[in-house]
Amino acid sequence: MTHRARRSPGFPRLVPSAALVVLAAAGCSSGGGPSVAVPTPSSEAAAYCEALHKELPESIAGLERTDPEPDSVLTAGWGDGAIVLRCGVPRPAKMDDAQSKGVDADGVNWLLEQPGDAGPRFTTTYRKAYVEVTLGPGYAHDITPLSAFAGPVDRTVPESL
Repeated sequence: MTHRARRSPGFPRLVPSAALVVLAAAGCSSGGGPSVAVPTPSSEAAAYCEALHKELPESIAGLERTDPEPDSVLTAGWGDGAIVLRCGVPRPAKMDDAQSKGVDADGVNWLLEQPGDAGPRFTTTYRKAYVEVTLGPGYAHDITPLSAFAGPVDRTVPESL
């Protein structure tokens, strides 16, 4: 005796779309680190970012450098996404807010953009290219990694004031 599966009349049959299959395959691909959006700065800012990329340390806070995908001189990472740097990002709108918070890390000023569960995000201020550093949730109250960027940023990205 053969049994046939019957579809219930109110439940459509689910068929995965091609887009879903592509997204699932992309999520399983191997790469250097997490995927990060690459900024599109002006050519002047990109030149500063390229110089910065060459100066970045191989490890920060005990985390080895694992640059994100896609490979770019505008991005860098440490600890499989625990610390991510993007250079040449747009000027954050929050810089216009007089109530915004900032910190100084070894002579480089950083605007705090995103406190919260995802971890803080900082962007340099008073520089000819904006450098953004996102720290994982483990750094919610620890900005120590920012000091590792102070020397490279100071040497390669001139002040704008």
